[in-house]
Amino acid sequence: MANTYKILSSVTVGSGGAATIDFTSIPQTYTDLVLKLSLRSTASGAHGGGAQMIFNNSSVAEYSFRNLRGAGSGTPSSGTASATTFIRVTNNHPTAGNTASTFCNSEIYIPNYRSSNNKSTSEDNVEENNSAESYIQIVAGLWANTSAINRITLTSESTLFAEHSTAYLYGISNA
Repeated sequence: MANTYKILSSVTVGSGGAATIDFTSIPQTYTDLVLKLSLRSTASGAHGGGAQMIFNNSSVAEYSFRNLRGAGSGTPSSGTASATTFIRVTNNHPTAGNTASTFCNSEIYIPNYRSSNNKSTSEDNVEENNSAESYIQIVAGLWANTSAINRITLTSESTLFAEHSTAYLYGISNA
């Protein structure tokens, strides 16, 4: 089975940062979607908030997610949330309190985004600080809605996405 990736849209955050990254008018001609993110926060502390993903501008509590996160040599932690108004897709972004020019990098896979079934997501991401601190996380998400996804909005939980943060949306055709 051949997979064809086509870039649908890209966003690079400009000077001053951005509260959201929004992909609108997503074409309904692909099988799956992939988001590739490189994010940093404008927070001044050691860690910024995570990013949240919302579909079709829906703020109804019909999202759920589960994550597993490892930090260096420590014991991995996990979390789960249901009946939320978003899927948390990253836990912490590097900030001004972290090494300059480091970003949290993520890939989010959204299969069957046009189907009339609930929508699942899977993500893996890493955050590092070029010192003694690094994290790796996997996230499984669910949007309990049967509408086709035509919009994806990413919001920063506590501050803004910093300048030079990027997001790329790809359509995948499975032939």
